[in-house]
Amino acid sequence: MSDGLAHSAARGATVTLTAQGGRIVLQLLSIIVLSRLLSPHDYGLLTIVLVMIGIGEIFRDFGLTSASVQAPELSRGQRDNLFWINTGIGVALASLMYLAAWPLQAISGQPELLGIAQTLALMFVFNGLATQYRAQLMRSLRFVALAVSDIAAASLALIVAIAAAGLGLGYWALVLQQLTSGFVLLACLVLHGRWLPRWYSRTAPVRALVVFGWNLVATNLISYGASQIDTILVASRFGTASVGVYNRAYQLVMTPLSQMRSPLTNVALPVLSRIQHDRERFDAFVVGGQLALGYCFGIPLLLVAGLADPLVQILLGPQWTQAAPFLRCFAIAGLLSTLAFVGYWTYVARGLAHQLFRYTMVATVIKVVCVVTGSFFGLEWIAIGFMVAPALEWPLSLYWLSRITPFPARSLYGGAFRILAVAGTMGVVAWAGSMLVPHAGPWAQIGVGVGLAVIEAAVLLVVRPLRRDLATLVGFARLVAKRRGEPAGGSEGTDAQDKRVATEGGNG
Repeated sequence: MSDGLAHSAARGATVTLTAQGGRIVLQLLSIIVLSRLLSPHDYGLLTIVLVMIGIGEIFRDFGLTSASVQAPELSRGQRDNLFWINTGIGVALASLMYLAAWPLQAISGQPELLGIAQTLALMFVFNGLATQYRAQLMRSLRFVALAVSDIAAASLALIVAIAAAGLGLGYWALVLQQLTSGFVLLACLVLHGRWLPRWYSRTAPVRALVVFGWNLVATNLISYGASQIDTILVASRFGTASVGVYNRAYQLVMTPLSQMRSPLTNVALPVLSRIQHDRERFDAFVVGGQLALGYCFGIPLLLVAGLADPLVQILLGPQWTQAAPFLRCFAIAGLLSTLAFVGYWTYVARGLAHQLFRYTMVATVIKVVCVVTGSFFGLEWIAIGFMVAPALEWPLSLYWLSRITPFPARSLYGGAFRILAVAGTMGVVAWAGSMLVPHAGPWAQIGVGVGLAVIEAAVLLVVRPLRRDLATLVGFARLVAKRRGEPAGGSEGTDAQDKRVATEGGNG
Protein backbone atom coordinates (compact mmCIF):
# COMPACT_ATOMS: atom_id res chain seq x y z
CA MET A 1 0.00 0.00 0.00
CA SER A 2 1.45 3.40 -0.89
CA ASP A 3 2.51 5.66 1.95
CA GLY A 4 -0.17 8.23 1.18
CA LEU A 5 -2.96 5.64 1.02
CA ALA A 6 -1.77 3.86 4.16
CA HIS A 7 -1.57 7.18 5.96
CA SER A 8 -5.07 8.15 4.78
CA ALA A 9 -6.46 4.82 5.94
CA ALA A 10 -4.80 5.05 9.34
CA ARG A 11 -5.73 8.70 9.84
CA GLY A 12 -9.26 8.01 8.64
CA ALA A 13 -9.62 5.13 11.05
CA THR A 14 -8.31 7.25 13.92
CA VAL A 15 -10.56 10.22 13.18
CA THR A 16 -13.51 7.89 12.77
CA LEU A 17 -12.83 5.98 15.97
CA THR A 18 -12.34 9.21 17.92
CA ALA A 19 -15.61 10.62 16.63
CA GLN A 20 -17.44 7.40 17.26
CA GLY A 21 -15.97 7.30 20.74
CA GLY A 22 -17.66 10.65 21.25
CA ARG A 23 -20.90 9.24 19.87
CA ILE A 24 -20.68 6.27 22.20
CA VAL A 25 -20.26 8.62 25.17
CA LEU A 26 -23.36 10.47 23.99
CA GLN A 27 -25.17 7.16 23.52
CA LEU A 28 -24.29 6.08 27.05
CA LEU A 29 -25.40 9.44 28.42
CA SER A 30 -28.66 9.02 26.55
CA ILE A 31 -29.18 5.55 28.00
CA ILE A 32 -28.20 6.56 31.54
CA VAL A 33 -30.32 9.72 31.65
CA LEU A 34 -33.33 8.75 29.55
CA SER A 35 -33.68 5.29 31.13
CA ARG A 36 -34.30 7.06 34.41
CA LEU A 37 -36.83 9.49 32.90
CA LEU A 38 -38.72 7.07 30.64
CA SER A 39 -40.27 3.63 31.08
CA PRO A 40 -39.60 0.28 29.37
CA HIS A 41 -43.02 0.70 27.72
CA ASP A 42 -41.85 3.97 26.09
CA TYR A 43 -38.79 2.26 24.67
CA GLY A 44 -40.86 -0.71 23.57
CA LEU A 45 -43.15 1.53 21.50
CA LEU A 46 -40.23 3.20 19.73
CA THR A 47 -38.51 -0.13 19.11
CA ILE A 48 -41.56 -1.49 17.26
CA VAL A 49 -41.65 1.52 14.92
CA LEU A 50 -37.88 1.50 14.39
CA VAL A 51 -38.07 -2.10 13.18
CA MET A 52 -40.35 -0.91 10.35
CA ILE A 53 -38.15 2.11 9.63
CA GLY A 54 -35.09 -0.12 9.48
CA ILE A 55 -36.67 -2.23 6.75
CA GLY A 56 -37.59 0.89 4.80
CA GLU A 57 -34.09 2.33 5.19
CA ILE A 58 -32.63 -0.61 3.31
CA PHE A 59 -34.83 0.22 0.31
CA ARG A 60 -34.20 3.94 0.73
CA ASP A 61 -30.44 3.53 0.46
CA PHE A 62 -30.87 0.85 -2.25
CA GLY A 63 -27.22 -0.09 -1.84
CA LEU A 64 -26.26 3.09 -3.69
CA THR A 65 -23.97 4.37 -0.94
CA SER A 66 -21.73 1.31 -1.35
CA ALA A 67 -22.16 1.44 -5.14
CA SER A 68 -20.92 5.05 -5.20
CA VAL A 69 -17.93 4.31 -2.99
CA GLN A 70 -16.96 1.08 -4.75
CA ALA A 71 -17.19 2.42 -8.32
CA PRO A 72 -13.71 2.98 -9.84
CA GLU A 73 -15.03 6.13 -11.55
CA LEU A 74 -18.15 8.21 -10.86
CA SER A 75 -19.12 11.17 -13.05
CA ARG A 76 -20.93 14.29 -11.86
CA GLY A 77 -23.99 13.25 -13.85
CA GLN A 78 -24.07 9.79 -12.24
CA ARG A 79 -23.80 11.34 -8.79
CA ASP A 80 -26.71 13.69 -9.58
CA ASN A 81 -28.83 10.82 -10.85
CA LEU A 82 -28.13 8.72 -7.76
CA PHE A 83 -29.16 11.66 -5.58
CA TRP A 84 -32.56 11.86 -7.24
CA ILE A 85 -33.05 8.11 -7.06
CA ASN A 86 -32.37 8.05 -3.32
CA THR A 87 -34.52 11.13 -2.72
CA GLY A 88 -37.43 9.73 -4.73
CA ILE A 89 -37.30 6.44 -2.86
CA GLY A 90 -37.20 8.33 0.45
CA VAL A 91 -40.33 10.36 -0.36
CA ALA A 92 -42.18 7.25 -1.53
CA LEU A 93 -41.28 5.35 1.63
CA ALA A 94 -42.33 8.27 3.83
CA SER A 95 -45.76 8.19 2.19
CA LEU A 96 -46.05 4.42 2.64
CA MET A 97 -44.99 4.66 6.28
CA TYR A 98 -47.60 7.35 6.94
CA LEU A 99 -50.37 5.17 5.50
CA ALA A 100 -49.09 1.99 7.18
CA ALA A 101 -49.41 3.61 10.62
CA TRP A 102 -53.14 2.84 10.76
CA PRO A 103 -52.87 -0.93 10.23
CA LEU A 104 -49.85 -0.99 12.59
CA GLN A 105 -51.97 0.59 15.30
CA ALA A 106 -54.83 -1.85 14.69
CA ILE A 107 -52.62 -4.97 14.70
CA SER A 108 -50.59 -4.00 17.77
CA GLY A 109 -53.46 -2.64 19.84
CA GLN A 110 -51.21 0.27 20.86
CA PRO A 111 -52.88 3.59 19.90
CA GLU A 112 -49.68 5.55 20.55
CA LEU A 113 -48.00 3.90 17.56
CA LEU A 114 -50.12 5.89 15.09
CA GLY A 115 -48.57 9.26 15.93
CA ILE A 116 -45.08 7.82 16.41
CA ALA A 117 -45.04 6.07 13.03
CA GLN A 118 -46.52 8.97 11.08
CA THR A 119 -44.10 11.48 12.59
CA LEU A 120 -41.00 9.32 12.09
CA ALA A 121 -41.92 8.85 8.42
CA LEU A 122 -40.01 12.12 7.90
CA MET A 123 -36.78 10.22 8.59
CA PHE A 124 -37.02 8.64 5.13
CA VAL A 125 -37.04 12.09 3.51
CA PHE A 126 -34.09 13.36 5.57
CA ASN A 127 -32.02 10.25 4.92
CA GLY A 128 -32.90 10.08 1.23
CA LEU A 129 -31.62 13.61 0.72
CA ALA A 130 -28.46 12.89 2.72
CA THR A 131 -27.41 9.58 1.12
CA GLN A 132 -25.21 10.77 -1.75
CA TYR A 133 -23.73 13.62 0.27
CA ARG A 134 -22.46 11.04 2.74
CA ALA A 135 -21.30 8.74 -0.06
CA GLN A 136 -19.26 11.48 -1.70
CA LEU A 137 -17.58 12.45 1.54
CA MET A 138 -16.67 8.79 2.05
CA ARG A 139 -15.40 8.49 -1.51
CA SER A 140 -13.23 11.58 -1.06
CA LEU A 141 -11.85 10.22 2.25
CA ARG A 142 -13.18 13.31 4.07
CA PHE A 143 -13.51 11.56 7.39
CA VAL A 144 -13.22 14.68 9.53
CA ALA A 145 -16.29 16.17 7.87
CA LEU A 146 -18.23 12.96 8.44
CA ALA A 147 -17.11 12.81 12.06
CA VAL A 148 -18.10 16.41 12.78
CA SER A 149 -21.51 15.87 11.19
CA ASP A 150 -22.23 12.73 13.19
CA ILE A 151 -21.16 14.26 16.51
CA ALA A 152 -23.15 17.45 15.95
CA ALA A 153 -26.30 15.50 15.09
CA ALA A 154 -26.00 13.15 18.07
CA SER A 155 -25.25 15.98 20.53
CA LEU A 156 -28.17 18.19 19.57
CA ALA A 157 -30.52 15.22 19.41
CA LEU A 158 -29.57 14.18 22.95
CA ILE A 159 -30.11 17.70 24.29
CA VAL A 160 -33.57 17.85 22.73
CA ALA A 161 -34.50 14.38 24.03
CA ILE A 162 -33.42 15.10 27.63
CA ALA A 163 -35.29 18.41 27.61
CA ALA A 164 -38.44 16.78 26.25
CA ALA A 165 -38.25 13.89 28.73
CA GLY A 166 -37.71 16.35 31.59
CA LEU A 167 -40.89 18.16 30.52
CA GLY A 168 -42.81 14.90 30.81
CA LEU A 169 -43.35 14.23 27.10
CA GLY A 170 -42.70 10.50 27.54
CA TYR A 171 -42.08 8.55 24.34
CA TRP A 172 -42.23 11.76 22.29
CA ALA A 173 -38.79 12.58 23.70
CA LEU A 174 -37.44 9.56 21.81
CA VAL A 175 -39.30 10.57 18.65
CA LEU A 176 -37.85 14.09 18.81
CA GLN A 177 -34.38 12.63 19.34
CA GLN A 178 -34.66 10.67 16.09
CA LEU A 179 -36.00 13.61 14.08
CA THR A 180 -33.44 16.08 15.40
CA SER A 181 -30.59 13.71 14.59
CA GLY A 182 -31.82 13.15 11.03
CA PHE A 183 -32.36 16.83 10.26
CA VAL A 184 -29.10 18.10 11.77
CA LEU A 185 -27.10 15.36 10.05
CA LEU A 186 -28.62 16.28 6.68
CA ALA A 187 -27.79 19.96 7.19
CA CYS A 188 -24.18 19.21 8.16
CA LEU A 189 -23.58 16.85 5.23
CA VAL A 190 -24.96 19.38 2.75
CA LEU A 191 -22.72 22.12 4.16
CA HIS A 192 -19.63 19.91 3.98
CA GLY A 193 -20.53 18.46 0.57
CA ARG A 194 -20.58 21.83 -1.20
CA TRP A 195 -22.45 20.68 -4.27
CA LEU A 196 -25.99 21.06 -5.53
CA PRO A 197 -27.45 18.27 -7.67
CA ARG A 198 -28.56 19.06 -11.19
CA TRP A 199 -31.66 17.54 -12.76
CA TYR A 200 -31.71 13.86 -13.65
CA SER A 201 -29.93 13.20 -16.95
CA ARG A 202 -30.36 10.16 -19.18
CA THR A 203 -26.89 10.77 -20.62
CA ALA A 204 -25.27 9.61 -17.36
CA PRO A 205 -25.90 5.84 -17.10
CA VAL A 206 -26.42 4.41 -13.64
CA ARG A 207 -27.77 0.97 -14.53
CA ALA A 208 -24.63 -0.89 -13.43
CA LEU A 209 -24.63 0.98 -10.11
CA VAL A 210 -28.32 0.22 -9.53
CA VAL A 211 -27.80 -3.48 -10.32
CA PHE A 212 -24.92 -3.60 -7.84
CA GLY A 213 -27.08 -1.79 -5.29
CA TRP A 214 -30.02 -4.14 -5.81
CA ASN A 215 -27.88 -7.14 -4.90
CA LEU A 216 -26.91 -5.36 -1.69
CA VAL A 217 -30.58 -4.49 -1.01
CA ALA A 218 -31.53 -8.15 -1.22
CA THR A 219 -28.61 -9.08 1.03
CA ASN A 220 -29.33 -6.34 3.56
CA LEU A 221 -33.04 -7.15 3.68
CA ILE A 222 -32.28 -10.72 4.62
CA SER A 223 -29.64 -9.63 7.14
CA TYR A 224 -31.97 -7.08 8.69
CA GLY A 225 -34.86 -9.51 8.86
CA ALA A 226 -32.61 -11.99 10.61
CA SER A 227 -31.32 -9.29 12.98
CA GLN A 228 -34.86 -8.32 13.98
CA ILE A 229 -36.35 -11.79 14.39
CA ASP A 230 -35.47 -11.76 18.09
CA THR A 231 -37.17 -8.40 18.67
CA ILE A 232 -40.26 -9.56 16.80
CA LEU A 233 -40.46 -12.75 18.89
CA VAL A 234 -40.03 -10.83 22.14
CA ALA A 235 -42.74 -8.32 21.17
CA SER A 236 -45.22 -10.94 20.01
CA ARG A 237 -44.76 -13.33 22.92
CA PHE A 238 -43.71 -11.23 25.91
CA GLY A 239 -45.12 -7.67 25.41
CA THR A 240 -43.80 -4.12 25.05
CA ALA A 241 -42.24 -3.95 28.54
CA SER A 242 -40.10 -7.01 27.79
CA VAL A 243 -39.18 -5.47 24.43
CA GLY A 244 -38.06 -2.35 26.29
CA VAL A 245 -35.78 -4.30 28.65
CA TYR A 246 -34.41 -6.46 25.82
CA ASN A 247 -33.84 -3.39 23.67
CA ARG A 248 -32.04 -1.46 26.42
CA ALA A 249 -29.52 -4.29 26.79
CA TYR A 250 -29.16 -4.44 23.00
CA GLN A 251 -28.62 -0.68 22.80
CA LEU A 252 -25.94 -0.75 25.48
CA VAL A 253 -23.80 -3.16 23.44
CA MET A 254 -24.79 -3.51 19.81
CA THR A 255 -25.55 0.13 19.01
CA PRO A 256 -22.13 1.46 20.14
CA LEU A 257 -20.49 -1.50 18.40
CA SER A 258 -22.34 -0.71 15.18
CA GLN A 259 -21.43 2.96 15.55
CA MET A 260 -17.77 1.95 15.62
CA ARG A 261 -17.76 -0.77 12.97
CA SER A 262 -19.91 0.91 10.33
CA PRO A 263 -17.82 4.09 10.03
CA LEU A 264 -14.67 1.96 9.92
CA THR A 265 -16.25 0.30 6.91
CA ASN A 266 -16.46 3.80 5.41
CA VAL A 267 -12.67 3.98 5.84
CA ALA A 268 -11.87 0.45 4.72
CA LEU A 269 -13.99 0.18 1.57
CA PRO A 270 -12.41 3.07 -0.39
CA VAL A 271 -8.93 1.79 0.49
CA LEU A 272 -9.66 -1.87 -0.28
CA SER A 273 -11.37 -0.93 -3.52
CA ARG A 274 -8.20 0.82 -4.68
CA ILE A 275 -5.94 -2.15 -3.90
CA GLN A 276 -8.38 -4.97 -4.74
CA HIS A 277 -6.13 -6.31 -7.53
CA ASP A 278 -2.96 -6.34 -5.40
CA ARG A 279 -3.41 -9.55 -3.44
CA GLU A 280 -0.45 -9.16 -1.10
CA ARG A 281 -1.44 -5.70 0.06
CA PHE A 282 -5.14 -6.56 0.14
CA ASP A 283 -4.48 -9.59 2.36
CA ALA A 284 -2.21 -7.53 4.61
CA PHE A 285 -4.93 -4.94 5.14
CA VAL A 286 -7.58 -7.58 5.86
CA VAL A 287 -5.44 -9.50 8.37
CA GLY A 288 -4.35 -6.33 10.15
CA GLY A 289 -7.93 -5.08 10.14
CA GLN A 290 -9.20 -8.20 11.86
CA LEU A 291 -6.57 -7.94 14.59
CA ALA A 292 -7.35 -4.28 15.20
CA LEU A 293 -11.11 -4.88 15.28
CA GLY A 294 -10.86 -8.07 17.32
CA TYR A 295 -8.60 -6.86 20.10
CA CYS A 296 -9.86 -3.27 20.32
CA PHE A 297 -13.51 -4.31 20.42
CA GLY A 298 -13.30 -7.87 21.71
CA ILE A 299 -11.56 -7.17 25.01
CA PRO A 300 -14.02 -4.42 26.10
CA LEU A 301 -16.97 -6.53 24.95
CA LEU A 302 -16.02 -9.56 27.02
CA LEU A 303 -15.23 -7.36 30.01
CA VAL A 304 -18.81 -6.12 29.66
CA ALA A 305 -20.00 -9.73 29.54
CA GLY A 306 -18.10 -10.57 32.72
CA LEU A 307 -19.28 -7.44 34.55
CA ALA A 308 -22.85 -7.30 33.21
CA ASP A 309 -24.58 -7.22 36.61
CA PRO A 310 -22.78 -4.22 38.14
CA LEU A 311 -22.81 -2.39 34.80
CA VAL A 312 -26.60 -2.62 34.55
CA GLN A 313 -26.95 -1.28 38.08
CA ILE A 314 -24.78 1.73 37.24
CA LEU A 315 -25.98 2.50 33.72
CA LEU A 316 -29.70 1.73 33.87
CA GLY A 317 -30.67 1.65 37.52
CA PRO A 318 -32.25 -0.96 39.79
CA GLN A 319 -35.49 -1.18 37.78
CA TRP A 320 -33.56 -2.71 34.86
CA THR A 321 -31.70 -5.54 36.66
CA GLN A 322 -33.33 -8.20 34.46
CA ALA A 323 -31.40 -6.75 31.49
CA ALA A 324 -28.06 -8.21 32.74
CA PRO A 325 -28.35 -11.69 31.14
CA PHE A 326 -29.27 -10.09 27.81
CA LEU A 327 -26.31 -7.72 28.08
CA ARG A 328 -23.97 -10.66 28.60
CA CYS A 329 -25.26 -12.53 25.55
CA PHE A 330 -25.13 -9.46 23.31
CA ALA A 331 -21.55 -8.69 24.32
CA ILE A 332 -20.37 -12.18 23.40
CA ALA A 333 -22.36 -12.07 20.14
CA GLY A 334 -20.77 -8.70 19.33
CA LEU A 335 -17.26 -10.14 19.48
CA LEU A 336 -18.17 -13.21 17.42
CA SER A 337 -19.78 -11.12 14.68
CA THR A 338 -16.78 -8.75 14.65
CA LEU A 339 -14.42 -11.62 13.81
CA ALA A 340 -16.11 -12.02 10.41
CA PHE A 341 -16.54 -8.33 9.69
CA VAL A 342 -13.52 -8.10 7.39
CA GLY A 343 -15.27 -10.69 5.22
CA TYR A 344 -18.02 -8.18 4.46
CA TRP A 345 -15.37 -5.66 3.44
CA THR A 346 -13.95 -8.18 0.99
CA TYR A 347 -17.32 -8.98 -0.59
CA VAL A 348 -18.12 -5.32 -1.23
CA ALA A 349 -14.62 -4.11 -2.19
CA ARG A 350 -14.28 -6.85 -4.82
CA GLY A 351 -17.80 -6.38 -6.16
CA LEU A 352 -19.00 -9.81 -4.96
CA ALA A 353 -22.52 -8.66 -4.16
CA HIS A 354 -24.21 -11.73 -5.62
CA GLN A 355 -21.98 -14.11 -3.67
CA LEU A 356 -22.61 -12.05 -0.53
CA PHE A 357 -26.34 -12.49 -1.08
CA ARG A 358 -25.96 -16.27 -1.32
CA TYR A 359 -23.90 -16.48 1.85
CA THR A 360 -26.34 -14.20 3.68
CA MET A 361 -29.19 -16.57 2.84
CA VAL A 362 -27.36 -19.36 4.63
CA ALA A 363 -26.39 -17.18 7.59
CA THR A 364 -29.99 -16.02 7.93
CA VAL A 365 -31.26 -19.57 8.17
CA ILE A 366 -28.71 -20.26 10.91
CA LYS A 367 -29.78 -17.22 12.92
CA VAL A 368 -33.52 -17.78 12.54
CA VAL A 369 -33.19 -21.41 13.61
CA CYS A 370 -31.11 -20.46 16.67
CA VAL A 371 -33.40 -17.65 17.82
CA VAL A 372 -36.70 -19.41 17.13
CA THR A 373 -35.45 -22.54 18.89
CA GLY A 374 -34.46 -20.45 21.89
CA SER A 375 -37.88 -18.78 22.02
CA PHE A 376 -39.50 -22.11 22.98
CA PHE A 377 -37.52 -22.12 26.24
CA GLY A 378 -38.17 -18.56 27.41
CA LEU A 379 -37.19 -14.92 27.05
CA GLU A 380 -33.52 -15.28 28.05
CA TRP A 381 -33.07 -18.18 25.63
CA ILE A 382 -33.89 -15.85 22.72
CA ALA A 383 -30.75 -13.90 23.63
CA ILE A 384 -28.78 -17.14 23.95
CA GLY A 385 -29.90 -18.11 20.43
CA PHE A 386 -28.81 -14.65 19.25
CA MET A 387 -25.36 -15.39 20.73
CA VAL A 388 -24.99 -18.90 19.35
CA ALA A 389 -25.75 -17.85 15.75
CA PRO A 390 -22.55 -15.82 15.10
CA ALA A 391 -20.50 -18.57 16.75
CA LEU A 392 -21.63 -20.79 13.89
CA GLU A 393 -21.54 -18.08 11.21
CA TRP A 394 -18.08 -16.52 11.45
CA PRO A 395 -15.96 -19.61 10.67
CA LEU A 396 -18.35 -20.45 7.83
CA SER A 397 -18.00 -16.90 6.47
CA LEU A 398 -14.20 -17.10 6.24
CA TYR A 399 -14.32 -20.55 4.63
CA TRP A 400 -16.96 -19.41 2.13
CA LEU A 401 -14.84 -16.46 1.01
CA SER A 402 -11.74 -18.60 0.63
CA ARG A 403 -13.64 -20.74 -1.89
CA ILE A 404 -14.72 -17.89 -4.18
CA THR A 405 -11.87 -15.35 -4.08
CA PRO A 406 -8.21 -15.10 -2.99
CA PHE A 407 -8.53 -14.66 0.76
CA PRO A 408 -6.14 -15.20 3.76
CA ALA A 409 -8.51 -17.52 5.65
CA ARG A 410 -5.77 -19.42 7.50
CA SER A 411 -4.24 -16.26 8.93
CA LEU A 412 -7.68 -14.97 9.90
CA TYR A 413 -8.59 -18.20 11.70
CA GLY A 414 -5.36 -18.02 13.68
CA GLY A 415 -5.89 -14.37 14.59
CA ALA A 416 -9.50 -15.02 15.61
CA PHE A 417 -8.58 -17.84 17.99
CA ARG A 418 -5.93 -15.70 19.65
CA ILE A 419 -8.42 -12.86 20.05
CA LEU A 420 -10.99 -15.22 21.56
CA ALA A 421 -8.43 -16.68 23.96
CA VAL A 422 -7.27 -13.28 25.25
CA ALA A 423 -10.68 -11.61 25.45
CA GLY A 424 -12.36 -14.73 26.84
CA THR A 425 -9.91 -15.25 29.69
CA MET A 426 -10.04 -11.55 30.56
CA GLY A 427 -13.83 -11.70 30.72
CA VAL A 428 -13.77 -14.76 33.00
CA VAL A 429 -11.15 -13.19 35.29
CA ALA A 430 -13.18 -9.95 35.47
CA TRP A 431 -16.29 -11.89 36.46
CA ALA A 432 -14.39 -13.87 39.09
CA GLY A 433 -12.89 -10.66 40.47
CA SER A 434 -16.32 -9.05 40.82
CA MET A 435 -17.52 -12.12 42.72
CA LEU A 436 -14.74 -11.61 45.29
CA VAL A 437 -16.44 -8.41 46.51
CA PRO A 438 -20.18 -9.10 46.04
CA HIS A 439 -21.28 -6.65 48.75
CA ALA A 440 -18.85 -3.83 48.00
CA GLY A 441 -21.08 -2.08 45.46
CA PRO A 442 -21.06 -2.07 41.65
CA TRP A 443 -18.20 0.40 41.24
CA ALA A 444 -15.92 -1.66 43.47
CA GLN A 445 -16.89 -4.84 41.64
CA ILE A 446 -15.97 -3.28 38.30
CA GLY A 447 -12.70 -1.90 39.65
CA VAL A 448 -11.57 -5.23 41.06
CA GLY A 449 -12.72 -7.16 37.98
CA VAL A 450 -11.01 -4.88 35.46
CA GLY A 451 -7.84 -4.65 37.55
CA LEU A 452 -7.41 -8.42 37.74
CA ALA A 453 -8.21 -8.78 34.02
CA VAL A 454 -5.49 -6.27 33.10
CA ILE A 455 -2.94 -8.14 35.24
CA GLU A 456 -3.95 -11.40 33.57
CA ALA A 457 -3.54 -9.82 30.11
CA ALA A 458 -0.03 -8.65 31.01
CA VAL A 459 0.86 -12.22 32.01
CA LEU A 460 -0.43 -13.51 28.66
CA LEU A 461 2.19 -11.44 26.85
CA VAL A 462 4.72 -14.15 27.61
CA VAL A 463 3.13 -15.99 24.67
CA ARG A 464 5.13 -15.08 21.56
CA PRO A 465 2.24 -14.88 19.02
CA LEU A 466 0.41 -12.48 21.33
CA ARG A 467 3.50 -10.26 21.51
CA ARG A 468 3.53 -10.20 17.70
CA ASP A 469 -0.12 -9.16 17.70
CA LEU A 470 0.73 -6.35 20.11
CA ALA A 471 3.53 -5.28 17.76
CA THR A 472 1.00 -5.12 14.93
CA LEU A 473 -1.25 -2.80 16.93
CA VAL A 474 1.69 -0.63 18.00
CA GLY A 475 2.83 -0.41 14.38
CA PHE A 476 -0.60 0.78 13.36
CA ALA A 477 -0.51 3.43 16.08
CA ARG A 478 2.87 4.64 14.80
CA LEU A 479 1.51 4.81 11.28
CA VAL A 480 -1.28 7.03 12.56
CA ALA A 481 1.09 9.28 14.49
CA LYS A 482 3.63 9.94 11.73
CA ARG A 483 3.27 12.95 9.48
CA ARG A 484 1.98 12.49 5.97
CA GLY A 485 4.83 11.77 3.56
CA GLU A 486 7.28 10.92 6.34
CA PRO A 487 8.86 7.47 6.01
CA ALA A 488 7.45 4.95 8.44
CA GLY A 489 10.83 3.99 9.75
CA GLY A 490 14.53 3.71 8.99
CA SER A 491 15.73 3.07 5.47
CA GLU A 492 13.06 0.49 4.66
CA GLY A 493 10.67 1.27 1.85
CA THR A 494 7.31 2.46 3.06
CA ASP A 495 5.41 -0.27 1.21
CA ALA A 496 7.35 -2.97 3.04
CA GLN A 497 6.81 -1.19 6.34
CA ASP A 498 3.06 -0.87 5.77
CA LYS A 499 2.74 -4.54 4.89
CA ARG A 500 4.70 -5.57 7.96
CA VAL A 501 2.50 -3.41 10.18
CA ALA A 502 -0.59 -5.16 8.84
CA THR A 503 0.69 -8.74 8.76
CA GLU A 504 3.19 -9.14 11.58
CA GLY A 505 1.57 -11.37 14.13
CA GLY A 506 -1.29 -12.29 11.79
CA ASN A 507 0.53 -15.28 10.33
CA GLY A 508 2.22 -16.51 13.46
